[in-house]
Amino acid sequence: HIFTCSIKMPEGPELHLASLYVNKMCNGVVFSGPVIKSEVSKNPEVAFTCDSYRITATSRGKEVKLTLTPMKSDDDGNRRSKGRQADEHVDVVFRFGMSGYFRFTSEEEVPKHAHLRFYTKEKPRRVLSFVDTRRFGSWQPNGTWQPDRGPCIMFEYKSFRENVLSHLSDRAFDRPICEVLLNQKYFNGIGNYLRAEILYRLNIPPFVCARDVLEGLELEDEFENGKPVKDEITETKTPDRGKKKAIKQEAGDVLRLCHTVPLEVVNLGGKGYDPEKMDYSAFEAWLRCYYVDGMKSVRDHNGRTIMKFQLIVKIKYSDLFQGDPGPMAPKDSKSPKIKKRAKKDDDHDYTDKKKVAKSMKESTTKKRVVKKEPSPPKVPTHPKEVVSKRGKAEKTPEDAQQSETKSSVRRKKSNSVEPAAGRERRSGRITRKHSK
Repeated sequence: HIFTCSIKMPEGPELHLASLYVNKMCNGVVFSGPVIKSEVSKNPEVAFTCDSYRITATSRGKEVKLTLTPMKSDDDGNRRSKGRQADEHVDVVFRFGMSGYFRFTSEEEVPKHAHLRFYTKEKPRRVLSFVDTRRFGSWQPNGTWQPDRGPCIMFEYKSFRENVLSHLSDRAFDRPICEVLLNQKYFNGIGNYLRAEILYRLNIPPFVCARDVLEGLELEDEFENGKPVKDEITETKTPDRGKKKAIKQEAGDVLRLCHTVPLEVVNLGGKGYDPEKMDYSAFEAWLRCYYVDGMKSVRDHNGRTIMKFQLIVKIKYSDLFQGDPGPMAPKDSKSPKIKKRAKKDDDHDYTDKKKVAKSMKESTTKKRVVKKEPSPPKVPTHPKEVVSKRGKAEKTPEDAQQSETKSSVRRKKSNSVEPAAGRERRSGRITRKHSK
């Protein structure tokens, strides 16, 4: 699962394999009671309770739908009157985010991050859990497929192809092909590793205009009826003035590979999606460019990474390509730096133990901080003053002469004022003496 979180985030093939996993594990199993949601999840409650029901799953692009179907019995009327029996089936639509998956375990082995749980009727009970470590996934009770998502790239190929080619005038196709492939309105199910593998096989620079790549494709795919698909195109050198035409010739049929490449992942079997064994060796061997030495990386306009210049190991949103990135590549875009993070055993631990450890860390950090005394303000000196070795300002001869002149004037004024004041004081004493 660590590999899924860091490299292989769930895309169309993974969600389809998840639906197959649910159908396999829940075949013939009877579930009972309410659906339990974890306290930390912000997703809505699933208001469904039933004494006996079954679970089936279907997928469409990047969505999975669980259908909870009540089982009919002779005493259904009494149970419905007591509020214990659901009348109709309920659909819960899941979107996996970055780390979602299903797991079927015993009640004692429920995973730590199981945010939605369905319990069986048998004893000891077993649990079908929706596990999501990063909590970016979501579910919608009584939900339907999102209307702003296009047809599924794998199982609605005709509708998918028609939806893309009939909307090429849309402004969305003004953007680079690497960004348009992530637009779920047209490419429902394509994600980071799939777009990298598709562009690599067709030798398409990731930053060429999507419309230039898709224009000229036929509405009907002539290779659809089981004929071999040629997905590798050799690179040809063309003059600059013929670049746009060359792109169309070298691109091949991108829409066809958007259909066939995900099906290759599905055909890997349980090794592509297996939360029990977590064996991804077959998937790693299947990759041709994603996380393979010699690929290049560069960030697109959305901040997500297309590999350029060097191999980037364990970095989020990474895609790979070879050769020229294309004319629409962001200017001055640099390869993302690797951020090394030590793996913690108590990651996503919401207990009091983590809070105490965090407070102790903060207190020790505060003790290490040394308060610096503010430096004394600088006293501006007169431009004509000379600073001595002792740090005192000495006056120049001109300043000394000016100060002497000012002091002499002050002495003269004081001398002229003191006699007059003395006479007034003496006269005042004489006047008081005579008045007595």
